[in-house]
Amino acid sequence: MNYGGKGIKQKKKLLNSATTKLGTKLGIFFIKLALVAAIAVVVSGSCLVLGSFQGIIENAPDIASVNVSPEGFATKIYDSDENEIQTLSSAGANRTYVTIDQIPKDLQHAFIAIEDERFYEHNGIDMRGILRAASITLSSGEMSQGASTITQQLLKNNVFNAFNESTIEKIKRKVQEQYLAVKLETVMSKDAILENYLNTINLGNGYYGVQAAARGYFNKDVSELSISECAVIASITKSPTGLNPIRHADRNKDRQSQVLLNMKEQGYISQEEYDEAIADDVYARLEGIELAGTSTSTYSYFVDELINQLTSDLMSQKGYTEAQATSLIYRGGLRVYSTQDTMMQQVADDVINDPGNYNDNTHFSINYALTIKQTDGSFSYYSHNSMANWYTKTLGDTRFSLTMTDEDAARSYVEAYKQELLKEGGEIYAETLTFTLQPQISFTIMDQITGQVKVMVGGRGDKTLNRSLNRASNDIARQPGSSIKPLAVYGPALDTGTYSLASAIDDAPYYYSGTDAKLVTNFTKGEYRGLMTLREALTVSQNVPAVKILSKLTPQVGYNYLEKFGISTLVSPKNAINGAHDVVQSLALGGMTRGVSNIDMCAAYAAIANKGTYTKPIYYTKVLDSEGNIIIDNSVPETHKVLNENSDWLLIQGLRSVATDGTARTANFSSQPVAGKTGTTQYDSDRWFCGFTPYYTSVIWAGYDDNSKELGNVVNHNVIWRTIMQTIHENLNLPTGSYEQPSGIVEVAVCSKSGLLPVEGLCDHDPEGNCVITEYFTEDTVPTEYCTTHVKVSICNESGDIATSGCPSVSTKIMRKKSSADKLGEDKDGSEFKTWDADISITDTELSKLCTIHSAATKPSKVTTGTGSNKNNSKETTAASSETSGKTDSSGLSSDKRP
Repeated sequence: MNYGGKGIKQKKKLLNSATTKLGTKLGIFFIKLALVAAIAVVVSGSCLVLGSFQGIIENAPDIASVNVSPEGFATKIYDSDENEIQTLSSAGANRTYVTIDQIPKDLQHAFIAIEDERFYEHNGIDMRGILRAASITLSSGEMSQGASTITQQLLKNNVFNAFNESTIEKIKRKVQEQYLAVKLETVMSKDAILENYLNTINLGNGYYGVQAAARGYFNKDVSELSISECAVIASITKSPTGLNPIRHADRNKDRQSQVLLNMKEQGYISQEEYDEAIADDVYARLEGIELAGTSTSTYSYFVDELINQLTSDLMSQKGYTEAQATSLIYRGGLRVYSTQDTMMQQVADDVINDPGNYNDNTHFSINYALTIKQTDGSFSYYSHNSMANWYTKTLGDTRFSLTMTDEDAARSYVEAYKQELLKEGGEIYAETLTFTLQPQISFTIMDQITGQVKVMVGGRGDKTLNRSLNRASNDIARQPGSSIKPLAVYGPALDTGTYSLASAIDDAPYYYSGTDAKLVTNFTKGEYRGLMTLREALTVSQNVPAVKILSKLTPQVGYNYLEKFGISTLVSPKNAINGAHDVVQSLALGGMTRGVSNIDMCAAYAAIANKGTYTKPIYYTKVLDSEGNIIIDNSVPETHKVLNENSDWLLIQGLRSVATDGTARTANFSSQPVAGKTGTTQYDSDRWFCGFTPYYTSVIWAGYDDNSKELGNVVNHNVIWRTIMQTIHENLNLPTGSYEQPSGIVEVAVCSKSGLLPVEGLCDHDPEGNCVITEYFTEDTVPTEYCTTHVKVSICNESGDIATSGCPSVSTKIMRKKSSADKLGEDKDGSEFKTWDADISITDTELSKLCTIHSAATKPSKVTTGTGSNKNNSKETTAASSETSGKTDSSGLSSDKRP
């Protein structure tokens, strides 16, 4: 170092030099410049940040327009006793709103203790919480704690869409969230914020809101939750999946313990309450609860149809589109008060699904659908029908059937078929295989007075899909067979006054009209019972009398009455399907283009049971919105008159005979006066019984879905109907009812072979017994003429012709006078048919044919007929010239049947 004078002088010179001074000045300048730049960056950055924040805040929703109330509430359906029977909801809508006073304080405090301990102190933003979270994040390097308040979380859930956010979007949302949280707390109370929050949150297992969680996890109302249960539910919200108390009980228990500890430390519960809650084995009570996704709540057939009617009513009455109506039903939090009677429904379900009611309960039909994606990217589609064709046509294997008894064998056939299809490559794109029990059943019950549907069973066996095939609704139409006769034939015949219960119709060979006329056949082909009353024809369900009556009324009249009875599946000539329509003679026997539905038939017979007044079926009485306001009042259904009360009562008497003495005897039970009509279609592929008591109307149908088999002795549908209805009436302790006889009905003695007033000595001496019966009439249809059907004739024992005075051996007989066409008939194939009463009947031709063996010139013996004016008088003639009653036909069996 040079510390001498010379060195000092050199340093001074260096410092005072121009170069040194310039460098120093430049250095100071650049330092100042850097400081100014730094200040400018900070200021501009701050302005930019502040400006950005200001812009974000300005773009935030106006607090006045913000709605923090949760959307999407489960709709509840209640039965006729107002018990909840079904919850309807879509994704995120399985919640039931409860007010803050219904939510226990312990549950409120549990959420506050774990989610927002200073909830009652902050103004929407918890600064202490933010600083604590930031400190923990800086020290640990991880964001292990959040700082969102309950107010912010409410805004996040109900105002902002926080799904799949980018970082920028998340920052923007957080800023607006905090800003609105402060604003919200100025216009909404803490209790209101907490109420909306607790009704919003996702609590796992498909439950939204604390009421749904309480019901779902603990099967109790939220107000009934214990402290330990409150802590379980409050533990879920951090991770609805990861802390699900069913799937991850251990994780939930750890957090539950923290919730309880926080509650104790924050003064919400005492040490004693804490100890008791910790000791409670609450998770044992959760065993058996099904996980969301492992099962679904399948709606009943009744609920399916209720949804259909409600959707239709919302569209027609409230102007909703179908999409809007569906959204309201599944997300609107409606309260729907249905007409279903749970007890009655359970009885019907139990009986219909009882294997003991079927001789063979192992048959099932196979429904298969397969889509294969081929190697070239194209798709091929296969079904159970193509599978059946492959086995029979390609392999000649007839062992496979679409209706089988061995499920394992059926699966092996399906697997073999599938492997054959995959031989050339390709992969399965979609596949479904279901087995459906066969034969199937549909069943409905209505209250005939109110129109309320009490029971609907759309099929037997497990129901696995919502809004699936419902055989009891208008989804399915099947041929009704003879069950249509009271609606299209006998009801109109009585209502128009054209016929009475005593009107006689000849059950004899008869052809449909038309160029290619076919013989009308009875259920037992070739069986013709001869003269019978309308009541008897209805009772034993003979076909010929029904066709004859409808032919006289005209098919159009029968069609018109079916429309009034509410049959919705009719096909008019104007809307014919491939030329087929229902204004035809065969309508009398149920020969319809499309058929009928169970519920339509139930409503139609309910009209008969209801004094001739039709009531449109209803499935609910009222619908309330989420706030309890009535949006649809359905308690007064649509009605209209079909039959006048007197003719309706007469029809009921005829239907009573069906149950007591006819084809429905096995459906009858002693405690109630059952009335109704059976129906069986050709080849025994459909069976019906449509019946009623003074209290309820019920219809059952049985058959194979694909009409593949005759029912045979597999099932007795009448017995199933009786078992259900008798059990229901007994369970309800209903007294024996009656059908009130209206004024204007009288009882009159008539001849059952003519429907006219009886002639003493003739009608009471019929070869098959006394034909005088007492029958009901309306006052304006009481007959005034006397029987001209019975005649007393003398027959030559040698020739068999009408005897003359010269015949040495003569027999006197009481016979029935008929036209020859009604006595014998011949089918197109040449087969001859003979009526049951052919041997005791005589035609006009036979009456005029005199014995020629003994003396052609001899006068004939006298023939005695009714005078038509006095029952005690008869008229002797030389020829039986009187005509048969133009009203009739009937079996030759004497009958005095009363219900």
